[in-house]
Amino acid sequence: MDTVPQSASTTSGGSRPERTSRAGSWVVPALKAIVSVVLLAVLLSRVDAARLWTLARGAAPDWLMAALALYFLMILVSAWRWGVLLRAQGIELPFRTLTSSFLVATFFNNFLPSNIGGDVVRVADTSGAAGSKTLATTIVVIDRGIGLLGLVFVAAIGASARAGIDSDGLGVGPALLWTGFGLAAMLATPALLMPETFTRLLRPLRIFHPEWVGERLHRLQDALARFRDAPASLAACFAGAVVVQGILVAFYVAVAHSLEVPIGVVELAVIVPITFIVQMVPVSMNGFGVREATFGFYFTRLGLPLESALLMSLIGAAAIMLVSLSGGVLYLLRVRAGAAGTSAQLDAVGGRPLKNAGLMEE
Repeated sequence: MDTVPQSASTTSGGSRPERTSRAGSWVVPALKAIVSVVLLAVLLSRVDAARLWTLARGAAPDWLMAALALYFLMILVSAWRWGVLLRAQGIELPFRTLTSSFLVATFFNNFLPSNIGGDVVRVADTSGAAGSKTLATTIVVIDRGIGLLGLVFVAAIGASARAGIDSDGLGVGPALLWTGFGLAAMLATPALLMPETFTRLLRPLRIFHPEWVGERLHRLQDALARFRDAPASLAACFAGAVVVQGILVAFYVAVAHSLEVPIGVVELAVIVPITFIVQMVPVSMNGFGVREATFGFYFTRLGLPLESALLMSLIGAAAIMLVSLSGGVLYLLRVRAGAAGTSAQLDAVGGRPLKNAGLMEE
């Protein structure tokens, strides 16, 4: 069974620790919200509110519609890329099912105080068909890692192109980005080329629960070995990650056109990926405040007004959340249909019945 080992049952006197833990779970989200509010307040205090509102009202709706279409295209490519990794592990799921799951995951990422909520959804949605939460989690983690490589790769290309135009660049030189890309690739390579060695390094974790951790490491090793034997799938996934980042750059290009902001593709090819990297630091609520500050920093270096930076960031975020709402609708349809979880439905597609809602491994 692919389940987490349970500790000894608590006594009736454990209600106070439970309440304390529940209260403590809100501390980090509250701190993140405070950081976001403070950063946004500081940025808004430095702009002309009237000019900001005038620019926002003048946004061209046709370009905003193009931005929405581009973001939905990004979701389609991301679902395809996820499917490539699943097929490399011998898991066949319909593209429509993966797209639906990815939309729900995007909704959770944008409307929950954590950016990993969507990953939990994707793991739950595929663990039944995979026959293991360990395998489903490994696939999602590999997908995330390759996505990060694609993000740094696009930023490095943009910085290189920008350096050819302006030797001062945008404060992040191409050498630094290419070095980061190379180091990340070097760190990931041993896990994929030498899964036995990689999992051996993790064996000290067995001190917590020898049997359970040992079994998980064995399944992880098998999954990594299958990826090692499917280099074409990994290459296709990386190509898909580069396409995804290119579409996100095009998304912000469309937002810039809607606001008539004079910024080019090359500049956005650096700014957008770096902004997403900065948002990964868990100090704000879904990147709000941090994202706008990053846009403001780079726009200032380009001699563009702070109002343009704030509008680019906030309207882009609003468009992303608007598309993400479709995932919320799909999730509500799941609940209304009385589904215990899409993992059961996904496994039914594979023609194999499940026990315990498909989340446990036999």
